[in-house]
Amino acid sequence: MQRRRLVLLSAACLAATLTAGLSTAGAQGKYPDRPIKVLIPYGPGGATDIVARMVGEEFQKVTGQPFVVINKPGAFGMLAIDEMVKSDPDGYTLMVGNVSTNAITPILYAKKMSADYKTTVKAVTNLIDVPAFLLVTTANDFPAKTVAELIAYAKANPGKFRYGTVGVGSYPHYDMAYFAKRAGDLDMAGLPNKNGAPGVVQDMLRGDAQGAFLNVASTAGMVQAGKLRALAIANRARLPEYPDVPTMQEVGLPDVGTVAWNALFAPAATPQPVLQALFAAVQKTLQSPDLIAKLHKQNFNIVPSQSLAAADAWLASEIKHWQTITSSVTIEVPQ
Repeated sequence: MQRRRLVLLSAACLAATLTAGLSTAGAQGKYPDRPIKVLIPYGPGGATDIVARMVGEEFQKVTGQPFVVINKPGAFGMLAIDEMVKSDPDGYTLMVGNVSTNAITPILYAKKMSADYKTTVKAVTNLIDVPAFLLVTTANDFPAKTVAELIAYAKANPGKFRYGTVGVGSYPHYDMAYFAKRAGDLDMAGLPNKNGAPGVVQDMLRGDAQGAFLNVASTAGMVQAGKLRALAIANRARLPEYPDVPTMQEVGLPDVGTVAWNALFAPAATPQPVLQALFAAVQKTLQSPDLIAKLHKQNFNIVPSQSLAAADAWLASEIKHWQTITSSVTIEVPQ
């Protein structure tokens, strides 16, 4: 009798365990089953915000659940990162970040962050990237027409070449400072503009700044009009629209210049089945012909990670790259 009770009890426990396991798997299999909050570390209207909203619109068609964009600007992305890592790691609070907030900020402001970035933040997948031109102005008959000529000009005119940046410690600032370092410790002066890329473009059109790294999406029109001159491009290959513009690799500076990106992040403690379901949903989203057309219209390259593991490796390589740059050039960044 006692043995029969033990057998029945064991069977009941096994059934309960299987039921619980199936319930958990079922719940994870349904992900997402409610709206997802997606934090953006900038105000509305910027590239990161635009990408998140475009992806979110198609994500809702794929999953049936809203991708609710919440703008959380400030503190170089730390406010958005902090809110995400402190949220429940259930896949319903995510972040779309970029090279500045999710590769450079964790290095420059590591001591200010509320948690260890590497152990609390998980890259789910890269989304898009944007090639960048190394540009010079054509105002005042600025002479350089190649990277070699630009380097020669800077050497012959120490301290007189002024380059525009979208802010002190921004990646375009580091790009130009690193260019100066790698091209022979050139004496070049930075000219920050608080109005971002449009402000830098205006500085160059006036000739106040002679050069800058700026993304193709925001400067293509000026290049085509002949008001700015593209000497090289930070990208994996030449662009078909600009077949005469060499890559930075081709001009002998392969690790100089940033191909800016936007990627999707989650709290690192998010369960693997949820991450996998999220990854799969985003992959399907990025295959939408409508979304592809919209992103390409903005001159964005669609570059999803091949797997969650590949996303991990990609983010690690980005941070390693920026550790090299930030340790090679000294920029007094605001704290």
